[in-house]
Amino acid sequence: MHISFLIHNAYGIGGTIRTTYNLADTLSEQHDVEIVSVFRHRDAPVFEPGARVRLRHLVDLRKDSPDYDGEDPAFLHEARIFPRAEGRFRQYSALTDRRIAAHLRSLEADVVVGTRPGLNVHIARQARRGVARVGQEHLTLDSHGRALVRRLRAVYPRLDAVTTVTEADARSYRKRLRLPGVRIEAVPNSVPEPGIRPADGTGKWVVAAGRLDKVKRYDLLIRAFATVVEQRPDWRLRIYGGGAEKAALRALIDELGLYNHIYLMGPASPLDPEWAKGSIAVVTSRLESFGMTIVEAMRCGLPVVSTNCPLGPGEIIDDGVDGRLVPVGKKDAIASALLELINDDERRQRMGRAALVSSARFDPGRIAGRYEALFGDLTTTGGGRGGLRATVHRTRGALLSGAYATKDAARAAVRGVRTV
Repeated sequence: MHISFLIHNAYGIGGTIRTTYNLADTLSEQHDVEIVSVFRHRDAPVFEPGARVRLRHLVDLRKDSPDYDGEDPAFLHEARIFPRAEGRFRQYSALTDRRIAAHLRSLEADVVVGTRPGLNVHIARQARRGVARVGQEHLTLDSHGRALVRRLRAVYPRLDAVTTVTEADARSYRKRLRLPGVRIEAVPNSVPEPGIRPADGTGKWVVAAGRLDKVKRYDLLIRAFATVVEQRPDWRLRIYGGGAEKAALRALIDELGLYNHIYLMGPASPLDPEWAKGSIAVVTSRLESFGMTIVEAMRCGLPVVSTNCPLGPGEIIDDGVDGRLVPVGKKDAIASALLELINDDERRQRMGRAALVSSARFDPGRIAGRYEALFGDLTTTGGGRGGLRATVHRTRGALLSGAYATKDAARAAVRGVRTV
């Protein structure tokens, strides 16, 4: 099977890029896989896509490149296909409209997979006939504004399948968009097994990671950890990541006198060794589309204390077994759950071992297997619009083998398949 992923910018940093690379690399063990990046802004990608995965781009933003596209007049005109209501709209243009359309119309693939709503709209409208069209949702339907939801409701019926990273979001798609004939499947993101020794649960470190953004509520975590320090001043907190909230968080740490207990570590890649230095991971977000850091920490043997926010944590953590789920926005509940594990070494270490076992279900091999089954269904008879191509090929093969009485009968069968 030839599988082609279309992604916003494969040369950047982000959860969508990481999980796309993980999936593509695993699928490439059995299939012909490529990642097509709309934009390219640096010479080499930050993450490794895999030796068997082809990586190419459509628009070159490197100013020192002989193929720099920033001076193309079409680059200055607004996009017409990419939805205006999509968060990345300002980065798209008449040039991206043209390049994406040319790519999709000439694409020789069995399956094309979009990785954000705006690109899924392109695929729904412009992918050539016979290619199975799959739109991935890495955020949530509830995070999209009304204008974008209306646009998706109008265009997504042209897709063969939509995948979400949680079952809760899949239910939202089924209920709110009502896409007849479109398969809606929940397939979580994948996280590889770390190539390091897992945490042993003896270090006195709590670890958090993610962009320093208001939605992550690190201010709440800092205030909760102040309560932890009152009872267990021997424990420390490390927060990894960069972002707009760094100065405000630093000021709050200083204000509370926690500069010897809470450390803003900045971005780290890879993060696995930093997880493994800790004994507990913590997530205080008010919203998560999935929770990649939760799985990453669990794969390193850490139990995770997380707010039970929409939509991912409750589908990842088994409360009381491999982590703890607490109400959103409740400082005292976060502090209490942390102290519960800090003060019980045996329970903390037992939950860490359970996290290591349960998180194996997110291994790329298992997730790729689920996608492989979906793609297989879509490219065979009755599996979806993309299955028409395979059916046409089989019908032509039957013509060559003499299965039809006449050439006219075989050609009629091919025409019939194409008009389904």
